[in-house]
Amino acid sequence: LKDLASQPEVVAIGECGLDYNRDFSPRDQQRHAFEQQLKLAIELNLPVVTHQRGAHDDFIEILARYRSRLTNVVLHCFTGNESELVDCIELDLHIGITGWICDERRGQELKEIVKLIPDNRLMLETDAPFLLPRNMRPKPKSRTNEPAFLPHIAQDIANARQQDIATLLDNCYKNTVKFFTLD
Repeated sequence: LKDLASQPEVVAIGECGLDYNRDFSPRDQQRHAFEQQLKLAIELNLPVVTHQRGAHDDFIEILARYRSRLTNVVLHCFTGNESELVDCIELDLHIGITGWICDERRGQELKEIVKLIPDNRLMLETDAPFLLPRNMRPKPKSRTNEPAFLPHIAQDIANARQQDIATLLDNCYKNTVKFFTLD
């Protein structure tokens, strides 16, 4: 992994973290692997794209131990509650928002709290091919998400934040460029 991550094309370590929702791997092994990936990001001075599902407390506890030595960290596909969001903001994480916010069943709390994310910490994502925006009309025949649907997701985020769409898109673009140190 270190040899691959050392290639000039690589701009981050990830997606890595903890997933206690499906438990495909034993939790102790997940925690160990997550820590090793964070150490690699520190060694290579690369940002980290993280994931956590059903593992908030362990995720925050582990990340807090390494955060001061990491350049940038984004929590990909944030779907948590306000308390979890505050924990992430306090750790100076970027927050990735996906089509989850477009789900009238599961995304309601996210719609209410997305305005708490500072402009310079918000990242726009699809999580393609997953999380097709449920409120999208007409729905694509494939029923899968794709990057072409980012404008729809961005509009929902802008509406929830009561923010002009052009401002939101400009902020997200700048955040992405800065996060990954892109030219």
